[in-house]
Amino acid sequence: HPDKNKDPGAEDKFIQISKAYEILSNEEKRANFDRYGDAGESQGYSQHQHRQFHHFHEGFYFDESFFHFPFNSERRDTSDEKYLLHFAHYVNEIVPDSFKKPYLIKITSDWCFSCIHIEPVWKEVAQELEALGVGIGVVHAGYERRLAHHLGAHSTPSLLGLINGKITFFHNAVIRENLRHFVENLLPGNLVEKITDKNYIRFLANWKRENKPHVLLFDHMPVVPLLYKLTAFAYRDYLSFGYVYVGLRGTEELSSQYNINVYTPTMMIFKENIDKPADVVQARDMKKQLIDDFLSQNKFLMVTRLTNQRLFQELCPVKKSHRQRKHCVVLLTGEGEKFAEAYEAFLTFAVANTKDTLKFVHIYNDRQPEFADALLMDEEKYRGKSAVVILERRNHAGKVAYKTLEEAWQGSKEDNFILLDLLDQLRTDPGLLSSETVLADLNDELAPMFLIRWLYSMLDYISDCWDSLFHSNWREMMPLLSLLFSALFILFGTVIVQAFSDSSDTRDSPPSEKEETAAKAEKNDASFSKESNRIPKKGFVEVTELTDINYNSNLVRLRPGHMNVVLILSNSTKTVLLQKFALEVYTFTGSSSLHFSFLSLDKHREWLEYLLEFAQDAAPIPNQYDKHFLERDYTGYVLALNGHKKYFCLFKPHRSGDEGGTLGSCEDYDSSLHTEARGKPSCSPGSRSLKNKLHKLSFWMERLLEGSLQRFYIPSWPALD
Repeated sequence: HPDKNKDPGAEDKFIQISKAYEILSNEEKRANFDRYGDAGESQGYSQHQHRQFHHFHEGFYFDESFFHFPFNSERRDTSDEKYLLHFAHYVNEIVPDSFKKPYLIKITSDWCFSCIHIEPVWKEVAQELEALGVGIGVVHAGYERRLAHHLGAHSTPSLLGLINGKITFFHNAVIRENLRHFVENLLPGNLVEKITDKNYIRFLANWKRENKPHVLLFDHMPVVPLLYKLTAFAYRDYLSFGYVYVGLRGTEELSSQYNINVYTPTMMIFKENIDKPADVVQARDMKKQLIDDFLSQNKFLMVTRLTNQRLFQELCPVKKSHRQRKHCVVLLTGEGEKFAEAYEAFLTFAVANTKDTLKFVHIYNDRQPEFADALLMDEEKYRGKSAVVILERRNHAGKVAYKTLEEAWQGSKEDNFILLDLLDQLRTDPGLLSSETVLADLNDELAPMFLIRWLYSMLDYISDCWDSLFHSNWREMMPLLSLLFSALFILFGTVIVQAFSDSSDTRDSPPSEKEETAAKAEKNDASFSKESNRIPKKGFVEVTELTDINYNSNLVRLRPGHMNVVLILSNSTKTVLLQKFALEVYTFTGSSSLHFSFLSLDKHREWLEYLLEFAQDAAPIPNQYDKHFLERDYTGYVLALNGHKKYFCLFKPHRSGDEGGTLGSCEDYDSSLHTEARGKPSCSPGSRSLKNKLHKLSFWMERLLEGSLQRFYIPSWPALD
């Protein structure tokens, strides 16, 4: 810039750079420069400007003749000019054409050393593949940045294939064999079927199901030629292709039946008659033009079945002028042996009267009911029989002029004469087609089911993702990969931290504080063994002691929806109450949201008293002057603690009097807390009396799961010291 650089020539250099930018940013000026070497008003070639431009590059100590870059019109390499692609041309013409033939496209640019290195191989392969029917394209990344970005090419040189609108990048060494193999791999693998003596009859007999002529190529090459595969791809909607390797054992019967010259490539096309080919071509050097001419004249059967609207429009085109008038003779028939004779007679008539202005087709009434009803008007005389209609399409909206044979088509000589007479009259009297109607579009009979189409789409999408994962430009993939790894890090980090936290709480707890109580019958207790039939022979209830070590993990930080069912016991009642507790709650251990613990009353009485203050009916607020405060018996109490929502449900010991006087002298644990506190004598509970405290715990558990128990909420969980 002149303001930054005080060199005397800086201003001239700046002007030259500005002009170069102006030319490259304007498509019209750039095109003029490409043609005439100057983008000025006169569009002429200025020797002075050319010398300045040349000296400008010499200032960088480069000699363009060494690199062979086309910096001027005299030295421009014209080999790639006919293949140059522009964005609009690519979108509107190349992409639709890729459904008929694959394209090999090169992305190049100026000052690209690797582009120069691959140029000889590219020229040779491009010329060879173009002769076989492959489309060739060249994109200059400097001039067509939008197209290069659209193709996903971020470096030069890049080679890619385009087929069916799908882009595939070439990632191997640029040599002739690799490029041919790359183009061949672009093609679907099921285009050409290998034919031998064992399967040729089945292959040729598929003409009726596929509604296509079948083509056989006889050649002495063990591998299907690329030219034949490309031809099969171009005509896959019209023809089915098979390849016979005449040098293979097992093709002698096939070669001898059709009198094949094993030394000359032979192509045969079969239509309705599989015993005799409809057309044959032989040539020592099969060229693309010869094959195209041969196949384009035999794209349809003698009497094609109309299976979709595209086929109908192609066989029966709309008339463009009086001289281009074409008529379709349609046999409306059915499927099965009942209609076979009528179809064979119509086929014989069509073979004998084939003309350029006549197309013979047939249609199944039950598969195209709207089409048949519009032409036959649901007349009784055609019901269950075949009919012949001569029609002419008048416009693309479905309007047709037609005439139906008066009687149903039986295929008799009389029917043949009547139809032949009508066709002769039609040549001189177009007004013979006196009836008109509008036909709806035909159903696509051969279209795959929605589920199959969806499956193919999913497979293509997975294939694209897999290819993109390994071959995409990493600059494009970095934002997506960064987001993906961030999400995975957060997810696994949270899970790992939670897992280590829970495991550390459990691991730090002393083994003596965790007990696994088996729900088994005790031989020394006859009464308890009577109840043991409720417990399965195998299984146990895991009951963990609630301590200050596991308090947070087992209660405070308990997951939402989970509850910890805690049994209150003392050292003297621990064994008996745990056995009865396991018996009562065993049937509820299948729920993953329930956890079972026990709390020592001797160690944590203050914590329990604090919680019971929020259940006024169970534990009235104590008086600090009550000398019997610490003598209250809470053994047998069960608390269901919801750590997340900060509430608990309370089970109070069962009234002893309900057991038929077993503990008749004992006071009620629900209602006589004050009495006990005042020092009234209470019986020394034995083993049976302790078990009776939890007698109805299972019913309480059922109500807990139903959500019908009273809930006592607390502001926060107290510390368990």
